[in-house]
Amino acid sequence: MFSYNKIAMRYLGKYIEPYLGYFSDLKNDLKKSGMKTTLLEYLSSSILTCIILFVLELPLFAFIFSIIGLGALFSLFMAVVVAIGICVVFFLAFINYPKFIIHDKAKSIENTLPFAGIYLSTIASSQLPPHKIFEIFSKFKEHGEISKEAQRIVADMKAFGLNIYESLEKAVNRTPSKELKELFWSMLSTLKSGGNLDAYLTEKSKTFLDNYRRKLTEFSHSLSIYLEIYLTALVLGAIFFTILTSLMSGFGGVGTNIVFVQFFLIFLFIPLISAAFIILIKMSSPGAE
Repeated sequence: MFSYNKIAMRYLGKYIEPYLGYFSDLKNDLKKSGMKTTLLEYLSSSILTCIILFVLELPLFAFIFSIIGLGALFSLFMAVVVAIGICVVFFLAFINYPKFIIHDKAKSIENTLPFAGIYLSTIASSQLPPHKIFEIFSKFKEHGEISKEAQRIVADMKAFGLNIYESLEKAVNRTPSKELKELFWSMLSTLKSGGNLDAYLTEKSKTFLDNYRRKLTEFSHSLSIYLEIYLTALVLGAIFFTILTSLMSGFGGVGTNIVFVQFFLIFLFIPLISAAFIILIKMSSPGAE
C-alpha cells in the first residue's frame, strides 16, 4: 500500500527531480527539522497537494463569482487567478514549514540547555570516557531535544561505528540550535586538544545559567510593561468606553447601535485581545516551547 508521499513521488517525481538543485536550502532544513522524508518526496507531495487544492478551488470560486454577477468568462478568469494565488501561498507555506519546526526545536533546546549543562558537567566530573557521558545523558528523557540529540550521537557510535569526534561533528552540522552547536563544537575542540572536559562543562553550565537568569529578568520587566498596557488600554479603556456609550445612548436616542457596539466590545473584542496577550506572554516567556 502506497503512502501519500510515495504516490506523489511516483507521478510527479520525474518532473521535479531535475530542479532539486534549486532547493538545497530546503534539503538542509528537512535534515535539521528531523522530518522523515526526502527532498523529492516532500516537494512531490507539496505540489500534488497544491494541484488537488487548485482542482477543488476552481469550480468553487467560479460559481461564487458567477453568483456575484461578474460574467462567465470574467468569473472563470478571476477563479483561476484566485485559485493560483492560494496555491502559491500554500506552496510557500510548505517550503517554509521545516523552518518553523527548526525554530521550535532550537527554542526548546535553548530553554532546556542550562539544566542539561548541569547534568552533563555532573556526569563528566566522574571522569568517564566521553562516549559514556553521552550514553548516560541520553537516558534522561526530561531534557527533550537535547536528550534526543545525545541518543543520535550514541546511535552514530554504536550502529555506524563512528568515534566520538565524528559523531560530534555530525551533531554540530545537524542541530538547529546555535548554542548547542557551539557547545558540541567546543567539546570536540577540548577533546581533540586533550583539555579538561569536566572543567569546561562546569564553566559552560554556569554561563548557561547566567544567561537564563538574564532572560528571566528581562522577561519580568517585559511582563510588567505588558500588564500596564493591558490594564490601561484594555480594561480601563473598555470600562470608560462602556460608561461613555451608555450615557450617550441615554441622551442621543441611538440605543440599538450603542448596544451592538457594547456587545461587540464585551463579548468579542476584549476576549480576542486578552487571548492575544496570553499568546504574546507565552511566546516571550523563557520557558515557552
